[in-house]
Amino acid sequence: NNGTTVTAGILANKHKITWHTKKGEMHPNFYGSISQSSTVKVGTVPGGDLYVPFKNLLPLVNPVDLVIGGWDISAMNLGDAMKRAAVYDYDFQQVMYPYMKDFHPLPSIYYPDYIAANQSDRADNVIPGTDKQAHLEHIRADMRRFKEENHLDKVIVLWTANTERYSSIIPGVNDTAENLLKAIKNSESEVAPSTIFAVAAILEGNTYINGSPQNTFVPGVFELAEQHHTFIAGDDFKSGQTKIKSVLVDYLVSAGIKPASIASYNHLGNNDGKNLSSPQQFRSKEISKSGVVDDMVASNGILYPNHSHPDHLIVIKYIPFVGDSKRALDEYTSEIFNGGLNTISMHNTCEDSLLAAPLMIDLVVLSEICERITMSYEGSKGFEHFDSVLSILSYLLKAPEVPKGTPVVNALSKQRECIINIFRACIGLQPDNHMMLEYKKAQH
Repeated sequence: NNGTTVTAGILANKHKITWHTKKGEMHPNFYGSISQSSTVKVGTVPGGDLYVPFKNLLPLVNPVDLVIGGWDISAMNLGDAMKRAAVYDYDFQQVMYPYMKDFHPLPSIYYPDYIAANQSDRADNVIPGTDKQAHLEHIRADMRRFKEENHLDKVIVLWTANTERYSSIIPGVNDTAENLLKAIKNSESEVAPSTIFAVAAILEGNTYINGSPQNTFVPGVFELAEQHHTFIAGDDFKSGQTKIKSVLVDYLVSAGIKPASIASYNHLGNNDGKNLSSPQQFRSKEISKSGVVDDMVASNGILYPNHSHPDHLIVIKYIPFVGDSKRALDEYTSEIFNGGLNTISMHNTCEDSLLAAPLMIDLVVLSEICERITMSYEGSKGFEHFDSVLSILSYLLKAPEVPKGTPVVNALSKQRECIINIFRACIGLQPDNHMMLEYKKAQH
């Protein structure tokens, strides 16, 4: 669903198409994308602040200039896949079908053990055999050919395929870069398809982004990316329920209110929901969703002494009828003044793919500019790139990966300010600390 949604969305903006709904004529936009539809404060003017479009702060890639290709275990062309996904309105599908029908996914890697058994009926476009080294070389060749045939400056690979089960971390198999490469040659069972793609991207010098919750980035992948000075980012798009949770819990804890119980229930009917109906794949998603409050809880030892933690439950159910319109129901029960309790209940209809597609655009656009940013600091011998793990992209990801030994930040406002202030530094502006002392001093 995500692949057809983001491709159709970019092409709709590129060709400036229009379509009709019961509300009238509609025009494409990039709403939901921080890089394309948000603004950034750059200073003050008499009586207020001065904002400019985020996309004008630095020379970002225009999404309509992206050349799109990819792999899928389903051979269905993107026009028909868009219709099957049923994310967009009927008239939009009719208008966009001629632009989408000639996109055919390349054969992909299919290891049945890693995704739900109910996905087997779609697996008609797979790279044959069980030789994982051959699969790695096949994917690398695909990447090189795509870059050459389209005369591209660079390639960025983004995983938006099915959630896989977790891979076991096994000494001698995936704990180091050397062992991981040997494990691929030996076709070890604990090398997932997404890890094959990650290794292929790293060896080709391409940034790799994991938009799903599984542990694609086993220790050997981190080490390999560092050795090849290639960027990786993950995990799992942060689009709906989890994004709100990261805001609300940050607010509650910062206000001195103690969330004691968080219950999050989801049901959805798209193929993601179908895949997540399998226990092993659900476990990957549960882990990704559960960790989002950890740093906020850890920040307040008054509310949570002795490493205590709120009760936190995640439930996901598959209900085909609702399709891509995921329902998210949350209940937050918090302890307040002198033994009181406060309960917040929320219902959120998350159009799953329409919320994820702008994040995919942002991840590509922002990771690309990160490839071009270098920095020099006191004690450095010259200008250096970011660490191989692009933690600057945490705002867009549920379970952000960070460089070894560095803190994980999940609070949404802090994550966004990180991006903004780094970009401000690139144009010679100081970080925005929101003190605004000029408005708080005594008036004489």
